[in-house]
Amino acid sequence: MNRILIAEDERRITSFLEKGLHKNGFTTQVVADGLSAYEYARTGDFDLMILDLGLPVQDGFTVLRRLRGERVTMPMIILTARDTVADTVAGLEGGADDYLAKPFAFEELLARIRLRLRTERIPEATVLRAGDLDLDLRTRRARAGGRTVELTAREFALAEVFCRHPDQVLTREQLLSQVWGFDFDPGSNIVDVYIRYLRRKLGSARIETVRGIGYRLRP
Repeated sequence: MNRILIAEDERRITSFLEKGLHKNGFTTQVVADGLSAYEYARTGDFDLMILDLGLPVQDGFTVLRRLRGERVTMPMIILTARDTVADTVAGLEGGADDYLAKPFAFEELLARIRLRLRTERIPEATVLRAGDLDLDLRTRRARAGGRTVELTAREFALAEVFCRHPDQVLTREQLLSQVWGFDFDPGSNIVDVYIRYLRRKLGSARIETVRGIGYRLRP
């Protein structure tokens, strides 16, 4: 099931998009400002982003430039009320894969989404590697330092997030949202507990604590 990130601050439009996308078999996540759009897009958890240009905090052009500057290759479709030729050219030259002006027909947007997912998605790796740590996504088996390590489902999910973002600092909130879901209590210490479990099994030096921020996998 494809995952769509919707970066749009008009609730009426996001509701319309969510209903239509869910009906057609997609899962969605909505963010209402540019900084959140940037942070969510960097997680690698989404297959495509629908991006409004007129976002608060950080506009869509800035989000687009930052993500493409960091070589985030996820397809991005701009959906905006700005319909001038200059805006269209700026969006496409800035790295957008497509550009659709408001008002729009949902059927047209759906066709463009399907086209981008069909033509631009690359097959996902079945084995994630970070240094001498290997995670086989098909068998759900882990190897560290040449030895097989038995991980529980939750431990594997946490290790997978780290392997998808090696050497990147991940906050407790990010880990909670990706492994336990957004409804989990943000005040819980469950992340720290499972970090200890992983350190025991994979090696204490492999996961580094970044004081006051979160954790980082040292590849």
